Amino acid sequence: MEESSARAALLRRQAQLKPDTAPKLRAALPALTDELVDLMMQPPFRSYHPDIVHEPAIYRLNEAVMHFGESIKEIINEEFGDGIMSAIDFYCSVDKVQGADGKDRVVVTFDGKYLPYTEQKSEHMMSRPARKTS
Repeated sequence: MEESSARAALLRRQAQLKPDTAPKLRAALPALTDELVDLMMQPPFRSYHPDIVHEPAIYRLNEAVMHFGESIKEIINEEFGDGIMSAIDFYCSVDKVQGADGKDRVVVTFDGKYLPYTEQKSEHMMSRPARKTS
């Protein structure tokens, strides 16, 4: 379903349609107008309406991340070191599976590049002129 989540992000203007992907999107959604495709190829304004956090599915996703966030962070630190998961170099998939009890379950997978924190030293800052020491 990774392709579906990417398509949904494009349609909600949360991702930019790339030229090599446009023909695939047109094939999947032939009703898209040229005007919409052109708009989707522009860099999006990534944001959300503040009221969206009240929508039940989004509220629960947020709640799950907030509830398990500290534990997830600790596991990331144990497995990788001091760093974070990118939300830019990132894939998200949503899948439907059957639980042991036979009921439908939702599986959300976040697949983000690991970004280690690095020590920032002022002497490595290229925008500052070299300082002479006396």
